[in-house]
Amino acid sequence: MASYRKFAYVYDELMQDMPYPDWLRFARQAWDRYGMPHTVAELGCGTGSITIPLVNSGFEVAGIDLSSDMLAVARRKMETTPQGQRLFREGSVRWIQQDMREWILPEPVDSVISFCDCLNYLLEEEDIISTFRRTYAGLKPGGTFLFDVHHPQTFLRYDEEQPFVLDERSISYIWTCALDTPRCEIEHHLSIFAKAEHEGRDLYQRFEEIHVQRAYDPDWMKAELSKAGFRDVKVYADFEWVEAEDDAARLFYVAVK
Repeated sequence: MASYRKFAYVYDELMQDMPYPDWLRFARQAWDRYGMPHTVAELGCGTGSITIPLVNSGFEVAGIDLSSDMLAVARRKMETTPQGQRLFREGSVRWIQQDMREWILPEPVDSVISFCDCLNYLLEEEDIISTFRRTYAGLKPGGTFLFDVHHPQTFLRYDEEQPFVLDERSISYIWTCALDTPRCEIEHHLSIFAKAEHEGRDLYQRFEEIHVQRAYDPDWMKAELSKAGFRDVKVYADFEWVEAEDDAARLFYVAVK
């Protein structure tokens, strides 16, 4: 895929303020309620910012992503510490390049997670349905599926509030959006300037990224989870255990096989 090649190697610097502890907290709270897993599959694991803390906490995790570059960064991060090297050798983490619509592991897992709006990158209803069905098949009975997506209203706010600008010493970007309102599909255009040393001089390399996401009606998502076989489907708002309404920025889904 074109996206996440060069972007993969500056991703962590750009996303250092993302609420990874909140995603981890939500997952643990869900598992406290529905059963603590031993094996976890993470769809869209990216550079491992959620995967690695889970592995370090004693879970066996399969980090699944479509981007080989993101997985390369994740693997390098994992192996930079003696503990990470040991856990990798012991098989506590696997990095697997797969499409979340078709992912498969040798054995079913206790829980599947997909955070940081990864499912918004699925641009057709059939893609969502395939991911739900594949995830249901990849879970053990009683297993949990936890994921978050942007609420459709969030894309409307992005379109109204753009452009977005970051200006740091080592990296900067200009981020604009183009919204297809009928499809609730948004195209993010990023011009990124990353600092790089060349022949003893600090230069800035410019590269372009285009990312497309689509938001789906929350009731439709719930219905499709049920059609895939999931039970006890719940939707919460913004990392909290409160029922989601239209003012939510992120929708958190919890479904049980």
